[in-house]
Amino acid sequence: MSSGQQVLIEPPSAAAPSQFAEIFRNGLWKQNPGLVQLLGLCPTLAMTTSLVNGFSLGLMTAIVMAASNASVSPIRHYVPSEIRIPVFILIIAALVTVIDLGMHAYLHTLHGVLGIFIPLIVTNCIVLARVEAFAAKNEVAPSAFDGWMMGFGLALVLAVLGGVRELLGAGTLFSGIDLVFGVQAKQWVWHMGDYQGFLLAILPPGAFFGLGSLIAIRNILERRAAAKLAKSAMRAS
Repeated sequence: MSSGQQVLIEPPSAAAPSQFAEIFRNGLWKQNPGLVQLLGLCPTLAMTTSLVNGFSLGLMTAIVMAASNASVSPIRHYVPSEIRIPVFILIIAALVTVIDLGMHAYLHTLHGVLGIFIPLIVTNCIVLARVEAFAAKNEVAPSAFDGWMMGFGLALVLAVLGGVRELLGAGTLFSGIDLVFGVQAKQWVWHMGDYQGFLLAILPPGAFFGLGSLIAIRNILERRAAAKLAKSAMRAS
């Protein structure tokens, strides 16, 4: 290198948000299946009569989604596009069967409460949507994480909706937790004094009112955040 030549060293650019951080935000907030995409409304409205029921179903869905995405991603280049949907559904059905049999063996009472909604995870559009939209186009690790975060985001919505409906409708929280942790867990149930409950909250209309309220709260928070960001941009300019 001659003495007349100069080496220009560019300052390091700001690192873009990692893919996993973006997946985390999408699953919990930006693309939450229960509040934004509005997928899987049938189990969302039917099984949220209590916090335990809602979160249990959501957690099973998250496990299936993570396993489905992790299973589809490695074979995405080997499945012909003409039959990809039947193959994906077959994989999802096999995983749901494993979950269903496992719950029947080790969480039999809870399995009886959730009933048909465990096998129906196979037909839940959330699972197939993430397999088709993400796992079929990305590597195994981000695909599995995407499935888990989307499912966990839905589980949190089901837990909050179920908790609110249970609290307003029956005046309790964590009712049925003994179905998961045994009879000794009955003492964990919280009771709201002499409150008699508001029947509408645990009836089907209460599910619609509750979900609509959660969606409205999320939209309000999102608009406020966007307004603050716009004001900050105007001040900076």
